[in-house]
Amino acid sequence: MQSLKPSSTDKPGSTVQSGDACFECMAGKEVDWTVIVLTCQHKDSVFAFHKELEVRRDRGSLGRQPILLTVEDPKAQVGSGGATLNALLVAAEHLSARAGYTVVTSDVLQKAWVLILHMGRDYLFDDCSRAFTCLPLEEPAAPAEALTCNLDRLLATLTHQVCRGSPPGVWVSSTDMLLTVPTMAEIDWRRFQGVRVVAVPGSISYARQHGVYLADAQGVVQDILYQNPEDQIKQCVGPDGKVPLVCGVVFFSSETAEQLLATHVIPPLDACTYLGLDSGAPATQLSLFFDILLCMAQGVSKEAFLEGRSPGTGSGDAQDAGAARSARSVLWKALHAVPLTMVYIPEGCYDYMTMSASNHICHLTPHVGTARSSSFRKVAHSHVAEPQLLAEGCSVTNSVLEGAVAVGPGSVIQHCCLKGPLEIHTGCLLTGLDVASSVALKNHLLKDVVIQGHAVRLREIPCTVFTLSGRYDDWQSPAEENGTYLNVPWAEFFLRTGIRSQDLWSPDTASAFPPCLLNARLFLVLHASESLGLGDLLCLLGSPGAGQLQRWRTSWRMSWEELRGILDQEAELASRRATFFLQAQSKTRRVLMEHSSCSLLPLIRSAVLEGYQEAMLGTLDQVASTASDPGIAARALACVADLLGCMAKGEGGLRSGPAANAAWIPAFRHLEEGNIPEGIKELAEERKKWLNRPGLLVRAARHYEGAEQILIRQAVMSSGQFISFRQGELPPMGHWLRVACPARVDLSGGWSDTPPITYEHGGAVVDLAVLVDGHRPIGAQARRIPEPELQLVSCSGRLEGEVVVELVCRDLENLLDYCQPHAPGALLKAALICTHIVDLPSQKTLREQLKERFGGGLELRTWSHLPHGSGLGTSSILAGAVIASLYWASGRSTSVESLIHDVLHLEQVLTTGGGWQDQVGGLMPGLKIGRSKAQLPLKVEVEQITVPEGFIHTLNEHLLLLYTGKTRLARNLLQDVVRNWYARLPTIVQNASALVSNAEECAQALQQGSLALLGKCMNHYWQQKKRMAPGCEPLAVQRMMEVLQPYVYGQSMAGAGGGGFLYVLTKEPRSQEALQRILTETEGLGNFSVHMVEVDTVGFHMQLLEEEGEC
Repeated sequence: MQSLKPSSTDKPGSTVQSGDACFECMAGKEVDWTVIVLTCQHKDSVFAFHKELEVRRDRGSLGRQPILLTVEDPKAQVGSGGATLNALLVAAEHLSARAGYTVVTSDVLQKAWVLILHMGRDYLFDDCSRAFTCLPLEEPAAPAEALTCNLDRLLATLTHQVCRGSPPGVWVSSTDMLLTVPTMAEIDWRRFQGVRVVAVPGSISYARQHGVYLADAQGVVQDILYQNPEDQIKQCVGPDGKVPLVCGVVFFSSETAEQLLATHVIPPLDACTYLGLDSGAPATQLSLFFDILLCMAQGVSKEAFLEGRSPGTGSGDAQDAGAARSARSVLWKALHAVPLTMVYIPEGCYDYMTMSASNHICHLTPHVGTARSSSFRKVAHSHVAEPQLLAEGCSVTNSVLEGAVAVGPGSVIQHCCLKGPLEIHTGCLLTGLDVASSVALKNHLLKDVVIQGHAVRLREIPCTVFTLSGRYDDWQSPAEENGTYLNVPWAEFFLRTGIRSQDLWSPDTASAFPPCLLNARLFLVLHASESLGLGDLLCLLGSPGAGQLQRWRTSWRMSWEELRGILDQEAELASRRATFFLQAQSKTRRVLMEHSSCSLLPLIRSAVLEGYQEAMLGTLDQVASTASDPGIAARALACVADLLGCMAKGEGGLRSGPAANAAWIPAFRHLEEGNIPEGIKELAEERKKWLNRPGLLVRAARHYEGAEQILIRQAVMSSGQFISFRQGELPPMGHWLRVACPARVDLSGGWSDTPPITYEHGGAVVDLAVLVDGHRPIGAQARRIPEPELQLVSCSGRLEGEVVVELVCRDLENLLDYCQPHAPGALLKAALICTHIVDLPSQKTLREQLKERFGGGLELRTWSHLPHGSGLGTSSILAGAVIASLYWASGRSTSVESLIHDVLHLEQVLTTGGGWQDQVGGLMPGLKIGRSKAQLPLKVEVEQITVPEGFIHTLNEHLLLLYTGKTRLARNLLQDVVRNWYARLPTIVQNASALVSNAEECAQALQQGSLALLGKCMNHYWQQKKRMAPGCEPLAVQRMMEVLQPYVYGQSMAGAGGGGFLYVLTKEPRSQEALQRILTETEGLGNFSVHMVEVDTVGFHMQLLEEEGEC
């Protein structure tokens, strides 16, 4: 017997020989299903359940687009064997058609992984069967948020654990059990042939009501026992003292599956399939385990097999003795020689979902120490207004509980909308109840009762019927023996209520079947003149009055057996979806209003997949328009953008792009003016025109991100209160003030300074001010001139060629494009506006303003000797230099701390966004750590880092800059990061915290003077950057870093990455020539260059010049 305990000598995925070589490539792989077949009893259910499979496929939980089939059993009660044969035939038909055949060809099974899932019989406690019974689970890592059903958990267990690494073939599993496999080694498939059954451990006492495998030491199955005496079951006990339970999972090799499929044309087995029944053959009942598998058991003789009766099978019309013997004779001939082996999973756990309400409640509530419920949650996919009223040991799933709803231990609430005050005591199961039911529930003691609302269809008329039972009732026990109702004997119930036996069972029913709870006509369906509600049934919990009893008697009532024939499973599933998205809307409001780090993106994906996008859009609009915090509104707008992007379904182009279409400008204007409610209303109105095709949806998403950026800008502009200056006298006409600035190297923490992360999470960045090749590469100079005009000159670039822009502004119209980042001189124009050199708009002309304030105009020149997209903070540092020079030229002075906030303000006016680390790095000298708290107004505080004596010199000898020759596109990277932050992707949230922690560790490494620790922080930082902005590492850069890795303590791209400069901390001092040689000898690196850097301990340098300085 193969027992799945990890072994050092027989490792899964180890090399195999000869005929087993074909399995080597499969070892360790999750199964990628070719076909998934779900069998169900009733044809009315096929559409509803097939839709459920399709939704799961669209969520990505079923692998790469398998063929999905939902197959009605050919006839009720054909048995698990007949359902398997029919499902196998249908799967082979679809595979044959896909392969281009016109007839069924069994060859198609040779390279297919087929999964057949049997839903089995109706279930008392879930109208959608045991397969779709919801479990109190949440899967935070799932791409789409959804309820977790037993089917989902079983699929995950099979796909990722039990079936992992299997060869092609057919897996068959029932869905009427809870199968838990916490850990398991991979099944050894080498030299496998035939059929393999999966067993889990169970006690002898439990096995008395279930099936057990009798296998020899090699795992060859000798017999399958079902509800046998204890002395026979003891033969199956293994070394662990447990018996191997039949858990409903079987694997047929592709060859054996072909042999089984071949029997579908042989009478009487042809009657197990729809083809046989369509041909007029009488139905044949067949058991998977006690007909198909038992004939392969080595310890079962032919005669014993042919004469035996399958446990649980009926008699009479379904299968007479002759037909049964004939069917087994065919199976024996076809399959007896097939090897039947067992694999035993020692850690597995199997719980059959019985007709006991007590067991069902136990299966849905958490219990300490049980693997099955270890991940169960008290509240799963539910809105609970007062969670403190929920006792330990209860569970609430897919429900909305408003007001004071108390739930006792061991009680389960599913798919309900209830309103308190309401108290539900211990041991209750409530499902499918709406708010209107709450009034009736309040009037009764609810303890150890099962109350269910069922969606039914009466001649195409949908309605709801309620059922009521006791937790300890045995539905099949004869009423005249030990049967109970509402946990008391029937006689006691009759005495208390005045109901009589003949009210529940007609004489013909009583003569045909023993009266029991299953066939008792207790449950109200319709009344001739009055509407019915839950209260009309709950009166049975006490002593109903004469009027209540008369109303009950004169109503049309049904038993559970009758009700199950009119259950509307499609409506029930739709109702569950509606409840799910009702609580999802509450969750959305809560997450946004409470600034929760929970991601709403999985919920947004589900809303789009299941057609609830309009409801979700309405909720997001409502939150955005009523929130007092602009940060909440901004995140709500980002969620709308994500939802629109999901609606485009991957089509329509990139999410990042322009957002200035004239149709959206009125809404933007309201937001700019601070009228958020009106702005949200205008956005929603305009949105309606952009929903009919992917391209428009993506463009609408871009404009919602544009709206979100307006609110971010307003939040960041709160930093304006930390801007201050001192007014002095105007400088002499014609005198230049020259400001020269170092570049900055970000050693750790970048991205945590980016709005909105910096004020929603808090940021910390360690920066280094550096001279590049001995020079301060960034600067600006300004002077007063006699002419009342603005003369603007901007020089940029040196490594890739210098670009010069010259502008003369004589009218205010020349400045109107100050907020368009790509317009010529936009940064300089924005600086003129932000420093109030010019007022825009104004009743006064530009000439009048300049003449009045300065007695003439201004000339402003800027330069940067760094390439565009260098990653060294050029634009922000340049903005700081420009602002400083303009302040001086206008007779004002300010502090570096104020300049840092000035630049933040300017970049919002310019609409480029961006954080604060660049100006901190380039305007403050030496080594420092900047920090911002998770709050508004946004304030940046800078701390100089004190390092050991001589460490600056050491750092200068070990730090180098390498220009990669690649130009980065930080704008798109920034949009992606902000988008992912607002989506609160767990990896991004965790990474933001890691960035801040690493920055603090980096500051400590500098204080200790440790190059090794500093390099370690740099390496961590680069990995964090890549997680923050995937795609920021071009292949050439990756190759460069791989080549350099042995020679450096650490390395990282500067800034956002994607191109520009790479900085390295070398193990050996003065390594410029050595690295130059190594890189020159490496192919495919393009035009790179190596540059010396040294720490600038002065920071930006101001100098008064009477003559024009050289740029």
